[in-house]
Amino acid sequence: TNVIVSGLIFGGQPRDLLELTINKEIQAISSPFLLTELFEVLLKKFDFEIEKILILERKIKKFFILVYPKKEVHILEDEADNRVIEAAIAGQCQLIVTCDKELLQLGQYKKIKIISVKQFFQK
Repeated sequence: TNVIVSGLIFGGQPRDLLELTINKEIQAISSPFLLTELFEVLLKKFDFEIEKILILERKIKKFFILVYPKKEVHILEDEADNRVIEAAIAGQCQLIVTCDKELLQLGQYKKIKIISVKQFFQK
């Protein structure tokens, strides 16, 4: 959520990461929970109009793989962060790219590395 919001609102490397997804250079994963969280943030914090949210939803569903996690994880205090890990597990991800401090502090969950957007572009 935070990478998508940053990319849409502020640009920079988060936007570059979104463009890599759109250009199919990387594969991005999301889940219904994460999409709901994204849309709520855009509506409440950034006053996005419903029409823009609907357009964004269509684009995300076109360029992202939507997963439906079956395994619950409860290792981080912020339960929303646990949903990110669950989606990564369901999507068989190698990386979680995030701006979230608690996820970044974890650094890795099983074989899934957790890195910042900056670290992604350094590799």
